Amino acid sequence: MLKGVLISIEGAYDSLSSMEKRVAKYIMDQPKDIISMSVQRLAEETKVSEATIVRLSRSLKCKGFKELKLRIAADLALLSENADEFHQFQIGSSMTDLVESVSHNNNKSIRDSLTVLSTDMVGQAIQYLNQARKIGLFGIGASAVVAEDFKIKVLRINKWCETGFDGDIQAIIASNMMNQDVALGISYSGTNEDVLHALRIAKANGAIIISLTQFGSNPIADIADIQLFTSTLEQNFRNGATASRIAQLNVIDILYVGMVTHNYKESIDSIERTKKAVRNNKA
Repeated sequence: MLKGVLISIEGAYDSLSSMEKRVAKYIMDQPKDIISMSVQRLAEETKVSEATIVRLSRSLKCKGFKELKLRIAADLALLSENADEFHQFQIGSSMTDLVESVSHNNNKSIRDSLTVLSTDMVGQAIQYLNQARKIGLFGIGASAVVAEDFKIKVLRINKWCETGFDGDIQAIIASNMMNQDVALGISYSGTNEDVLHALRIAKANGAIIISLTQFGSNPIADIADIQLFTSTLEQNFRNGATASRIAQLNVIDILYVGMVTHNYKESIDSIERTKKAVRNNKA
């Protein structure tokens, strides 16, 4: 179940229609007022139709405006208990401040991402990954590092997995995928053209598509069968690029552990074999 609707609104903002953005901005600016407001009053304040408000509510995985208000109230209660801002560190700060700020921001990135990560989608992703004939991992730049981390983990539990670090290699991998395979596209923005091109090829061949992107509508998430999201730190904080990678790696770890627990004995046996092989190679 998705939590953290205020984070979800912030993450989805850029992908909303102009009318929906009016409502979203009002909610983000005055969340406390929303709790006691009727849909008619909010429509008057934002000069949009009631249907626009209902549509926005449903796009945020709420049944309607009433549920949206309840989730906003829950968010505000949680925030009052755990006020927690993203730390902006400055040039010339002490080493202690630097260490604490980066660590705090990484932890916050993970916590915020959990509010937009659907456990139902995670469960489906794990199931498809376990059943896959082979897994194709697509990411460019920092996302390629995340893809490679997942590849190393998955190879140790005896799953065929391949990564490509440029568009041509990714397209080649995707062209040989079929309906028994899974393609995982990793892109914080959800707009990388090389990753999107590879996923389109894999999808046309019948592969299941899993996306790992920032929350909201974006080209990569929109073509995916299963959408996994992380929080949208980078739009507000330049050093969020580091924190967003940590959030992606956390999702990768969740998928990996889920795959191991699904086939525990076989996975542990495979891990022990790989440990032995690596030790013997270094002896």
